[in-house]
Amino acid sequence: MDKEHHHTTASDPERDAPEVARSNALEALRDGPTGALIIAAGAVGLLFLGWLFFYFVLFMARGDVG
Repeated sequence: MDKEHHHTTASDPERDAPEVARSNALEALRDGPTGALIIAAGAVGLLFLGWLFFYFVLFMARGDVG
């Protein structure tokens, strides 16, 4: 029995990305992922504001425990 080799789309040699010059890649990555950092900082800020809300509005309003 002769087995036939099948290519997936990901491993198809005709679909390989074209070569990128090293200088072009370094230029694109020079400033870093500023958009991802802005989104992460916004998410952490919202989480912190939510924590402050729960602390002051819910917990502090109930007074001392014990």
